[in-house]
Amino acid sequence: MIFYDCSTAPSPRRARMFIAEKGLEIDTREVSLLKGEQLSPEFLAINPSATVPVLVTDDGTTLTENLGIAAYLEAAFPEPPLMGTTPQEKGEILMWTAIAEMQGGLPVAEALRNSNPHMKGRAIPGPANFDQIPELAERGMTRIGLFFDKMNAHLEGRDFVATDRFTLADITAFVLIDFARVVKIKVSDTHPHLLRWYEAIKARPSASL
Repeated sequence: MIFYDCSTAPSPRRARMFIAEKGLEIDTREVSLLKGEQLSPEFLAINPSATVPVLVTDDGTTLTENLGIAAYLEAAFPEPPLMGTTPQEKGEILMWTAIAEMQGGLPVAEALRNSNPHMKGRAIPGPANFDQIPELAERGMTRIGLFFDKMNAHLEGRDFVATDRFTLADITAFVLIDFARVVKIKVSDTHPHLLRWYEAIKARPSASL
């Protein structure tokens, strides 16, 4: 297998943590988003959507989304289970993964991409260019605060986001919450339950990758 990564971006970090938690070692190729390597003809031949992460499996299948990569690796390497072992667990894990993506990750992306001068004309990842919309940045900042409130309330009395053990939902929420630092938002003692969970996940070896 070949894993196409970017050490500075949140989406490939999610896959990187998943791979590490599975105890796997996969041949990795770095794609620099800063240098625009995702838009090179060589990379577009691998993923025309110009995004990372990408996993090319041993049989040549190209997987370009985190959920697809996680589902493949979970099926191929079921231990330790990170996506649930019962119907209830599987549903809960994917539900909270989707909540983290839509209510946490998307607002951070909106706030960053619609305000950062270095992303002028690149408000949406991919091969097409889109202008920034300042109002989306403002809305994104508000939504990040609401997401932090939601997660703080949810994590009261809980060690993990979904089920009673570490799962894909924890990886997704942690990476996207941690990435909020790019818009100068960090977890603090104003959200004590979220902070306790965040520090526990941060202490895992995979979180340092």
